[in-house]
Amino acid sequence: MRVLQIGAGGVGAAAAAIAARRSFFTSWTVADYSLSRAERVVAAVDDPRFVAAQVDASSSTEVRDLAAGATHVFNAVDPRFVMSIFDGAFAAGADYLDMAMSLSEPHPTTPYSSTGVMLGAAQFATESLWQEAGRLALVGIGVEPGLSDIFARYAADELFTSISEIGVRDGANLEVDGFAFAPSFSIWTTIEECLNPPVIYEKARGWFTTEPFSEPEVFDFPEGIGPVECVNVEHEEVLLIPRWVDAGRVTFKYGLGAEFISVLRTLHVLGLDSAAPVRVGDVSVAPRDVVAACLPDPASLGPRMRGKTCAGTWVRGTGVDGSPREVYLYHVVDNEWSMREYGHQAVVWQTAVNPVVALELLSAGTWSGAGVLGPEAFPPKPFLDLLVAYGSPWAMR
Repeated sequence: MRVLQIGAGGVGAAAAAIAARRSFFTSWTVADYSLSRAERVVAAVDDPRFVAAQVDASSSTEVRDLAAGATHVFNAVDPRFVMSIFDGAFAAGADYLDMAMSLSEPHPTTPYSSTGVMLGAAQFATESLWQEAGRLALVGIGVEPGLSDIFARYAADELFTSISEIGVRDGANLEVDGFAFAPSFSIWTTIEECLNPPVIYEKARGWFTTEPFSEPEVFDFPEGIGPVECVNVEHEEVLLIPRWVDAGRVTFKYGLGAEFISVLRTLHVLGLDSAAPVRVGDVSVAPRDVVAACLPDPASLGPRMRGKTCAGTWVRGTGVDGSPREVYLYHVVDNEWSMREYGHQAVVWQTAVNPVVALELLSAGTWSGAGVLGPEAFPPKPFLDLLVAYGSPWAMR
């Protein structure tokens, strides 16, 4: 396996550190718009299989040219670049993986009740091309989406005969010393998913939307994290899970906290969430990019962070014994552990480990397929077993 990883930010750097401990690939190129950033990632892993390269992720032509000879293109940048990397990988003859899908567009007149262009729609529109070419685009294989979807498929296969509801629930008790506001993940992506209309799936109704931060609920997270208020957020699992798992209802709720929600609402009121460039003097700049530039790089926060992050999938329905059943399948990463073991903070490490596990399964032939497929399309047990072998076990409550 010859991997081209595009993106040398926090998640990309963590993915390289994780992959360096495995033997399933022969070469791994880390490419970024900033060559020096890619070179720093390669220098940190100190492995001759890794090389650095420069690429403009917005150019499918540059991606195609750089991907010549790669067997797999691994997209580790934010979702505004999904389609250029996706198209470039196809043009190069490589398989493709990402952790976030092509962007959505709200419904032009009823955004808080009807779906517009849904997450991943542009990618699924090309599925027949990937199938005809016998090639795989594995989309949404981070932690959420990704591991959370695998949990849903595992529950359907192993634990339930029928599922009434699947709810992905994400929460943490992380604190960052020295900052009044310091998101532990890309603020660009966070703004996109939190301020867009959240999508909900109901079997009798299909997909529909609601208002941002709707339906607050307190979810009790395991391993000492405790109760966290979670709200509806637009996320890929709601679009992916119903394609392969039969469930009456699917939701995604994120534990943001009142202060975080207040900041996001303020950014929205001021127009600072916009990704459209505005003229400032002699330059044009997107307000959202300014916000991102003013905040600390999430990858740099590890030494100042304390606590744990939890990603998981809550499922209720009828168990295999015919009685009502309710479970929460989850994965917790302690920042102290991820910093000690890998030198990367918990949130980016938890995201990065899953595409590396998936690449190893694809390399071994344990996972295989053609078309545009989500994690739910593959057998879950080999993934969960290998995740444990990577030293990061999952659990069930």
